[in-house]
Amino acid sequence: MTVTYTARVANARFGGFSKLLLLWRGSIYKLLWRELLCFLGLYMALSAAYRFVLTEGHKRYFEKLVIYCDQYASLIPLSFVLGFYVNLVVHRWWNQYLCMPLPDALMCIVSGTVHGRDERGRLYRRTLMRYAGLSAVLILRSVSTAVFKRFPTIDHVVEAGFMTREERKKFENLNSSYNKYWVPCVWFSNLAAQARREGRIRDNSALKLLLEELTVFRGKCSMLFHYDWISIPLVYTQVVTIAVYSYFLACVIGRQFLDPAQGYKDHNLDLFVPVFTLLQFFFYVGWLKVAEQLINPFGEDDDDFETNFLIDRNFQVSMLAVDEMYDDLAMLEKDLYWDTVEARAPYTTATAFLRLQPSFQGSTFDITLAKEDMQFERPDGTDLPLGEAHGDFWQRLPLVGPGMAAGSQLGRRLSVLRRKNSGVSEASTAASCAGTSTLDGVAPEGDCGDLLLDSGLREPEPEPHTGPEPPAPGLDAEPFTRVSMPAPRGPAPPWLPSPIGEEEENLA
Repeated sequence: MTVTYTARVANARFGGFSKLLLLWRGSIYKLLWRELLCFLGLYMALSAAYRFVLTEGHKRYFEKLVIYCDQYASLIPLSFVLGFYVNLVVHRWWNQYLCMPLPDALMCIVSGTVHGRDERGRLYRRTLMRYAGLSAVLILRSVSTAVFKRFPTIDHVVEAGFMTREERKKFENLNSSYNKYWVPCVWFSNLAAQARREGRIRDNSALKLLLEELTVFRGKCSMLFHYDWISIPLVYTQVVTIAVYSYFLACVIGRQFLDPAQGYKDHNLDLFVPVFTLLQFFFYVGWLKVAEQLINPFGEDDDDFETNFLIDRNFQVSMLAVDEMYDDLAMLEKDLYWDTVEARAPYTTATAFLRLQPSFQGSTFDITLAKEDMQFERPDGTDLPLGEAHGDFWQRLPLVGPGMAAGSQLGRRLSVLRRKNSGVSEASTAASCAGTSTLDGVAPEGDCGDLLLDSGLREPEPEPHTGPEPPAPGLDAEPFTRVSMPAPRGPAPPWLPSPIGEEEENLA
């Protein structure tokens, strides 16, 4: 069963984790005490032999061996190799938990899409969820030793009620040498299609939603199978294990205390118990034991996943959701805050202080600026109102440039952009240009010509007609109006922005 200590560390306080150090179940002490005793016993045996058994000549040779092992043991990249390995194992462990097939989303969709309060509608919903639970049981008994001990054969699955005897015959008659955990998902799909044909599922969209959620459920079952099949490469596990045990095998010899009378460097103190070497063994080998426990969370360790509990929970809640709770609604009533504009739930005495805290508006709301820093700066020291100074660029644009006729497309675009960025309305400009054209009897040039062309006051020039002449209107012919088609526009220069709105439509 999983060791849960979340409530013990809900609040950070002085020595908050110290209370966890005394727990035994699921602790590092329970995992490591055998290896620690073996290491300490071997170390003490060599120390006793050095002090009381070896001759003086053998002691000198052993001292050279101790110095050699202590000098070269640090060449083993223990922290680097072990750190990456444990990180990989922990990431894999959490991803395996995320792949646990939970029926919560599926049962809500079944309850909402498979209709019918009669016995057949109830049978449809319960059978669909039973098939989903059967698929989860089949995959979990393939990867979890605890579930396999609970359901060692298909007969146990039938006796537990996850499968009927008729379904067992169909399951066993299916000729396949591979794991058949997916078979109940196919039964689920076929039964959902049958419910659609009978009208229990009222439209294809509901059927699509149901099958999509089933696909997600089946995908999680498939990922559990692949996690069980594809392990972390064996060579990586072997390298890490050899690195840890070879390092501490060298420490058994290299961390021995030598006779201070011999004058060896860094051997001025003679103790019998290597305290810091034991701590180092506790940390590094404990790190390896953490990886050993998490690499397969479907076993029977203290912190392995509670797969049997999940089977019981999922089966019960799925049946409740699609059967007892189907179409079971409380009477609709107005909520407590029906006539309240700003609804706010009450606080208890223990949490009343939270009401005094201001709501978070954003991290920049606390920034303060000096009054002079909040003034807008006008470009070039002008006194024009803000929003007009930027139009100077458009006023400085030439009316007609090289290769740019007044009535050309580029000239019209520039005229439109000047008007959009000026303070003169388009209607007044059009009226002024129209008046000029009427009084002088000549066609306006420059901006007025462009404006009349853009606003529709200039009459379009007729296109030359190359086809046969239409028949003269008579008794048998209907009068028609000739409409000239605008010539195709060439591509605009890439530096010129395209006008938007009605001007762009007129130019088109």
